[in-house]
Amino acid sequence: MTAPTKIKAVFFDFMGTCLDWHTGVVQAMPASIPAPAASQLALDWRRQYFLENEQRVRDHLAPEDIDLTLRRALGVVLDRNPDYKTHLGELSDPDTTTQLIQAWHRQPAWPEVSTAIQRLRDDLGLEVFVHANGTTRLQLDLTRSSGLRFDMLFSSRLLGVYKPRAEAYRRGLELVQLQPEEVVLVAAHAYDLRGAQKVGMRTVYVHRWTDDVDEDIEMVKSEFDAFLEGMEGLPAAVAGL
Repeated sequence: MTAPTKIKAVFFDFMGTCLDWHTGVVQAMPASIPAPAASQLALDWRRQYFLENEQRVRDHLAPEDIDLTLRRALGVVLDRNPDYKTHLGELSDPDTTTQLIQAWHRQPAWPEVSTAIQRLRDDLGLEVFVHANGTTRLQLDLTRSSGLRFDMLFSSRLLGVYKPRAEAYRRGLELVQLQPEEVVLVAAHAYDLRGAQKVGMRTVYVHRWTDDVDEDIEMVKSEFDAFLEGMEGLPAAVAGL
């Protein structure tokens, strides 16, 4: 493949898109919790985390430490969901809660991601960046645990603004000195890609079963420049842009 003349870099959302957060979090839960309950709790926790972020964006609040957001989100889920009452004692223990929070810092990559990123570099000559909500400490820990390598890590805490606010994308673009049309955002979250579209970036949606549980995926398929089930076809999709 030859390098495209226009696209110069790819911004990746991280958790969910590149990383299998569900496996890491479920494995960190107490063994006494049945597997189906642990899985659903993880999914509910992740969903509440997004709701917490959305509220902070609506309130025009600065990005906070993601560990604080996750801790608050877990408390909300446990307090309002009767199905988890049998496990509430264990999960409310401070040491257990801290262990669960730390699980978000240790996540495996989805199996095809490393190869896709390497092909973007080697075959297309593109720069690759993380551009995700969260903290720099979290992203450093996740690159280590996943084995993934990027040219730079941009977190909402570092940029000072959450996605999908337009300023989040513009600050990232300014730092790498590229125009919006020269960069593709790859994400498993439609809200993120919609924000990138508004500033003129190209967009690739990667469908992950763990994320966008409230989206109509059939509608999402027609919204962006490409829709993928996993990243095996990502280099070809980007080359086609």
